[in-house]
Amino acid sequence: MKKTEIDYWITAMLESHSHVSDLNITVGKELQVESAGQLVPVDVVPPVRELTPFQTETFALNLIGNNTRLLRDLVETGSCDLSYSLTDKARFRVNIFTQKGYFTTVLRKLETEVPSIESMQFPDAFGKMAAELNGLILFTGATGTGKTTSLAALLDRINHERSVHVVTLEDPIEYVHEQHKATFNQRELGNDFSTFAVGMRAALRQAPKVILVGEMRDRDTMEIGLTAAETGHLVLSTLHTIDAGQTINRILGMFEQEEQPQVRNRLVDTIRWIVGQRLLPRVGGGRIAAMEILRTSLRVKDLILNGETEDKTFYNIIREGSALDMRTFDQHILELFSRGLITEESAITYCSQRNEMTRGIDRLKAERGEATSSLSDLMMEDEEEDEFGFSRR
Repeated sequence: MKKTEIDYWITAMLESHSHVSDLNITVGKELQVESAGQLVPVDVVPPVRELTPFQTETFALNLIGNNTRLLRDLVETGSCDLSYSLTDKARFRVNIFTQKGYFTTVLRKLETEVPSIESMQFPDAFGKMAAELNGLILFTGATGTGKTTSLAALLDRINHERSVHVVTLEDPIEYVHEQHKATFNQRELGNDFSTFAVGMRAALRQAPKVILVGEMRDRDTMEIGLTAAETGHLVLSTLHTIDAGQTINRILGMFEQEEQPQVRNRLVDTIRWIVGQRLLPRVGGGRIAAMEILRTSLRVKDLILNGETEDKTFYNIIREGSALDMRTFDQHILELFSRGLITEESAITYCSQRNEMTRGIDRLKAERGEATSSLSDLMMEDEEEDEFGFSRR
């Protein structure tokens, strides 16, 4: 099986259905793509009814090529990540893994057009983030919640407004930024550097003003990221946490107990923004991002230094910080519901404080002259205690 045959398969899979997001190569199955959330078969010539172990292995090894690191990762850990370009037609984020001794390859189609703050209808706070000259901006949330897209939109704004050197460290490169006002050097894990920590150390010698780190995965990367932010760089990165409070705790947890007071002081000086993201089902199809936005302030710095208490929490500060462009998930989710972009069920399912959300929904309905729905009533009942004092939730 030659590379030309592989490219033919990929092309045929892309063109087989509308809205193709993923390509799946699995032993014992036909070629499949995910279209509108469903895996569907693809016809090629000659036909492939059931992929053989030889076909899936040849497909995977052709994508890996001569990259010894990827081969080592595949053998030692059972999987590897890479990117692949189909000439100028499409780019993919690829994961190859083993199952029952066979190779499976999943290719995620990447967007070729870099998103802008305007096209994504992101809040005004994003423009202020892009204008920051130094410090640390973190995007948090589960895998697949759009963190990379948000960061790409920030970099796009910087690219069109500032004559600065931008170095990105990615795994893999998803959005390719053209050279506009800024100068971009995009580096990929495995091909251009071995670990994020190694890439970060090198970046400090490459005279950038802006550094994007795909993920703060460990203590060493975070340590260098803090150092970069302290020395006049704007550092953008991601963490897999659910909200701003957990983000601070996750960072502290990367360091030893005796180091944490010093780390708290460093975070006070470097944190500029923390943005949490969740993707909700959109009315009419697709998904829409709900965002929690925290911006540094005197009250935020006090919490970072001294920790949260029952009376002082990040949630409360964010809820009361609209004048500083802050907002909680619940405030944004309620706004999305009020605009008819999400359903009441989605609002209650994805919110942080269910009681507050149901009260907010009831308030909106009262303003519109609508009756409180049975769904809100049920959710409120779930919060009540039974006769023995136990919560029904």
